[in-house]
Amino acid sequence: MRRGFWKHKGLELVLVLTGVLATSFPSRASAQPAIEKPAPCASSEYRQFDFWVGRWDVYPTGQDKLIAHSLIESVYGGCGVRENWMPLSGADGGSLNIYVPREDAWRQTWIDSQGARVEFKGGWTGRAMVLEGLWSNVLGPGEDALVRMTYTKAGDGTVRQFGEMSQDQGETWTSGFDFTYRPATPEVN
Repeated sequence: MRRGFWKHKGLELVLVLTGVLATSFPSRASAQPAIEKPAPCASSEYRQFDFWVGRWDVYPTGQDKLIAHSLIESVYGGCGVRENWMPLSGADGGSLNIYVPREDAWRQTWIDSQGARVEFKGGWTGRAMVLEGLWSNVLGPGEDALVRMTYTKAGDGTVRQFGEMSQDQGETWTSGFDFTYRPATPEVN
């Protein structure tokens, strides 16, 4: 019994000493103030494309013939911008856009109902978002082109998306499309 008594008392002594030591010396974790991590996607770079967010009616620039509706959403806690392109005729599709810090660049992945998938890369120039990517078969079967899109917010609240194409790796560019996104007219029930 005596041996069991000391084992039991020895365990108590260890527990008491551990408690005394733990309260006598503050731990490193409790001695330093808690460091809060910044929210994901909180930097200003993630807001560079927010000017495109909205519900839009889309027209060829300089014309009043409606060609599409487009819903552009801030998604995933502000980490991404999602496009939902809904033309009145032709292929519908959409894109998912995100700022990539390690590249200091924006990436866009476009897919559509014709099976196209295009990867664009670019960034904010200080006045416009410019994205560029190789679009397979965009000019017809076997007719690939480098596509450069420039998105610019105008003072009247519209956004212009100007698309250019190059078949010589960016040496020369031709106009491909020119759209103006106007805030959508509210639907009347």
